[in-house]
Amino acid sequence: MSWLKEFVELDKQIHDRLSFDCGEKELNIFIKTQASKHMQAGISRTMVLPAKTPLPNQKRPICSFYTIAPSSICRETLPKSLSKKLPRYPIPVFLLAQLAVHTEYHGCGLGKTSLIKALQYLWEINAHMRAYAVVVDCLTPEAENFYRKYGFEFLCQHNGRARMYLPMKTIEQLFSR
Repeated sequence: MSWLKEFVELDKQIHDRLSFDCGEKELNIFIKTQASKHMQAGISRTMVLPAKTPLPNQKRPICSFYTIAPSSICRETLPKSLSKKLPRYPIPVFLLAQLAVHTEYHGCGLGKTSLIKALQYLWEINAHMRAYAVVVDCLTPEAENFYRKYGFEFLCQHNGRARMYLPMKTIEQLFSR
């Protein structure tokens, strides 16, 4: 099975959420039961990469997805070399709340592609709504290694997970060329 070229906003009328399985129960539950509700509530936005071929029910399976939301971090969680240059109030960031690839596509480079598309999307938003960095809370040590490979650095422990960040200045260098 192959996928379409563009990520699009999740639409439960078009996208088959129930067939999604990335191998992580928490992420599967999120896309199946919470993503649409969070979008309706204005909490986050979920973007999906649909399969080219629809299922018999005419819905398209989801090959990959990411979810983003506005957030903030305390200045004190940043390394001292960075924090001394920032104001004392909460620092605005973008939260890459979820990122998952269907198990059928593991090893095809869709994780990297999804991350790049998410960062590009957030860089475009940053032109209108500024943020200091993109943060991610890693569900597993494997996820932490994945994000580290792409330049994310450890920030702090948050709700029992490693929180990592990538400054918007770094993301700007990637996409402003």
